[in-house]
Amino acid sequence: MGSILRFRKLWYLGPVRCSPLELQSFENREVDKEDEGVAPKVESVVVDKKREQKKRNKRQPKEWRCIDYCCWIIGYLCTTWWLLFFVYHCLPATLPGFQVPESPGTRLKSEGLSALHPVVLVPGIVTGGLELWEGRPCAEGLFRKRLWGGSFAEIFKRPFCWLEHLSLHNETGLDPPGIRVRAVPGLVAADYFAPGYFVWAVLIENLAKIGYEGKNLHMAAYDWRLSFQNTEIRDQALSRLKSKIEVMYVTNGYKKVVVVPHSMGVLYFLHFLKWVESPPPIGGGGGPGWCARHIQAVMNIGPAFLGVPKAVSNIFSAEGKDVAFIRYNVQGLREKFANCVLHTYFTVFLSRAMAPGVFDSEILGLRTLEHLLRVSRTWDSTVSLLPKGGETIWGNLDWSPEEGHGCDFTTKGEAHASGNSVNNVNQSRGLEVKDLVKYGRIISFGKAVSQLPSSQLPNIDPKQEFSCSSATNFSSLCGEVWTEYDEMSRERVQKIAKTNCYTAITLFDLLRCVAPKMMQRAEAHFSHGISENLDDPKYAHYRYWSNPLETKLPNAPDMEIYCLYGVGIPTERAYVYKSSPADKCKHIPFRIDSSADGDEGSCLNSGVYFVDGDESVPVISAGFMCAKGWRGGTRFNPSGMATYIREYKHKAPASLLEGRGTESGAHVDIMGNVALIEDVLRVAAGSTGKEIGGEK
Repeated sequence: MGSILRFRKLWYLGPVRCSPLELQSFENREVDKEDEGVAPKVESVVVDKKREQKKRNKRQPKEWRCIDYCCWIIGYLCTTWWLLFFVYHCLPATLPGFQVPESPGTRLKSEGLSALHPVVLVPGIVTGGLELWEGRPCAEGLFRKRLWGGSFAEIFKRPFCWLEHLSLHNETGLDPPGIRVRAVPGLVAADYFAPGYFVWAVLIENLAKIGYEGKNLHMAAYDWRLSFQNTEIRDQALSRLKSKIEVMYVTNGYKKVVVVPHSMGVLYFLHFLKWVESPPPIGGGGGPGWCARHIQAVMNIGPAFLGVPKAVSNIFSAEGKDVAFIRYNVQGLREKFANCVLHTYFTVFLSRAMAPGVFDSEILGLRTLEHLLRVSRTWDSTVSLLPKGGETIWGNLDWSPEEGHGCDFTTKGEAHASGNSVNNVNQSRGLEVKDLVKYGRIISFGKAVSQLPSSQLPNIDPKQEFSCSSATNFSSLCGEVWTEYDEMSRERVQKIAKTNCYTAITLFDLLRCVAPKMMQRAEAHFSHGISENLDDPKYAHYRYWSNPLETKLPNAPDMEIYCLYGVGIPTERAYVYKSSPADKCKHIPFRIDSSADGDEGSCLNSGVYFVDGDESVPVISAGFMCAKGWRGGTRFNPSGMATYIREYKHKAPASLLEGRGTESGAHVDIMGNVALIEDVLRVAAGSTGKEIGGEK
């Protein structure tokens, strides 16, 4: 009852009236009470969250992605390069040990030399720039921009588009539909391959110092991807070169032209010498005597007259010595970078001229070699560099012309300076040769096979072995990168390795098996044999014109031919291969066996046998024609024009501040060799081979 009365009392209670000041003070007291209880709680919660976040960060460090590693590496390299570049240009010229030597052009000008004969420069493979004239939608904004030779910036932005536009049609060897890539014209075509990496720039600068300029100096740029005859069919490059030489001859007081080709440009100009005098429609119609009237001398730099073994490994597996070496010595990087998809495929292309083997597919998992193989097998020009002359020149299973060669390159200068032949280099250089290397086996499957006597090798006919069917594709599930290996059966792959050894003759059967489309297309433009009868009418066909062993030099007895090349650098000559692991999905089923090494001082290193040369071209290919094939009135040189050999002993730069060196004998760096530049300038100024010293 009492509770009911209390409830009624509350029900009838009237509202309490408060003044505004009392109400405000009451609200402030309530808020203060809430702040006193809540604020400490909120602050403690925030602090606790921060502490938990810090602990979590310590427990879980930031995971680096592939792009992070690549960016840091590129940043370190660029910073180091620019720092060295800055220091080099800040050093005073009078600092002891860093004096800039007087250039050959300045010195020869002070001696009274001046421009006389017009000069034509012919670049080789890779070094000439290529620009876009028509492309697919992915190449929007690249009209007349360089796709090859330059900054290579577009490779990072659109790598697959870049590869597509550098490829040729794999059936015609010409432009794919909707794509037109053309050679950059003028001296800028090959003065620098990339910023800071000179090719012809140093020679051009020195020629300018004795009076050369645009009217008497010309760069015969052409699309180095095409077969030589196709440069005429598509671009009329040979006709334009003929017209340019004729104009320079007339406008320079009827002075004959001095031609300076480099590397594959040597073969290109050899093709031109035959083309220009041949009748139309396949020839230039200049008639007999055109060369005798217009050309004073041909100064071949780093000539690959008889081909290079390196071309075999490039076509077979897109490899070389550096790729094999990197694969073998940096296996530990694979796990870290296995998932990277940074498509910088240009580095392998660039490696052939600058820094080989920087990015190998086995290291970064980029499948770079597969993309390189796919693109390069559309370039017919690479077939022109395969070894010419067969076993007569390059040796067989038991013999090779480099027998007795030693791989200690420290004393090569004396041997070459004395003019000793290849056969007695061992005695003249005082080298101890432990094993007789069988260089004639250009490709061997296994180290033991490369060294066994031929009597212990199985007698297998490659033509019969390679006739097996290819109906079942072993790599049809291996990804999206197309190579001709996709069309081969596992049975055929096994039979290739079973054959064991391949010489300069049987390797063509091998290449016809692994790259049938490329070889069928390219062998219609190139031949690699030795002529028994040069008067045979078949040698009037252009496929023989770039082979010095299957064509005659022009009837020009007053014309001179020079072979200028470096020596003293280990150069690829033969390879030890193995099959790729069967449990891995591979487009390229063969690789250089980088674990194959010889004893100390051996010529075998990381699966590659080495001989003397300029790093790319062995001496036998660079010098044989001038020393033997053309010397005197041979059947290859019926007019008896004079030939001269000028070898340049390689001397590495003493420090990074010397750049690529002024005494380098390397295949591209020799273009900055002071002695070579002086020889070219003297001949251009009117000297003969005897006047510059004859043989060297």
